[in-house]
Amino acid sequence: MKITFLGTGAADWSFKEHKDMGGFRRNSALLIDDCLLIDPGSDVPNALQVFGKCVEDIRYILNTHRHGDHYCQATVDSLKSACFYPLSAGEEKTVGKYTVTALAANHATCKNAVHFIVSDGEKRLFYGLDGAWLMYDEVIAIKNGGVDLAVLDATVGERRGDYRIFEHNNLNMVIEMKASLEKYVKRFVISHMARTLHTSHALLTEKMAEHDIAVAFDGLEIEL
Repeated sequence: MKITFLGTGAADWSFKEHKDMGGFRRNSALLIDDCLLIDPGSDVPNALQVFGKCVEDIRYILNTHRHGDHYCQATVDSLKSACFYPLSAGEEKTVGKYTVTALAANHATCKNAVHFIVSDGEKRLFYGLDGAWLMYDEVIAIKNGGVDLAVLDATVGERRGDYRIFEHNNLNMVIEMKASLEKYVKRFVISHMARTLHTSHALLTEKMAEHDIAVAFDGLEIEL
């Protein structure tokens, strides 16, 4: 299973306003094996072009929730070879060669937000953007089958006592969850970093390396 991060930023990143800024991040989106897209935001077409991905190869679309940085109808319409698969929490569906399980996400500002476990029969990915502490059902699903890679939300950076931790993670929350789940998860990576709540990518990478947690960047590819 090949994972490509098409975008790794939170909603306060704007392609129009920030594309020339150092450390620019597109809104978060993920591509699996060049054919399964998670979160068809407005930055996806540019990312596909920049990272050399073929639009016609995308066959399946999943969406975690309908916030504007994660869903754009124009992007969905532009992916003419792809089929959109709406999933609600608790549903499991066959999507091409993949088994996709949707789990309720701790993201209260959007109704029906979900996270996904995606399996190709050999490897399992947990995709947990957006959201704060993982819900109990998510933890059980991770423990029951194990996960090769867990992508966790890290929107809030090092801020403590911030109201956004009730729908997003800060870094300490990620570190605690990693400590609790590392028996069941082979690799951890964070994504969905807010422009206004983080330091540089280099400093963030250095900090999280102490905890064996990778920091995603736009264009990062991971082979599981």
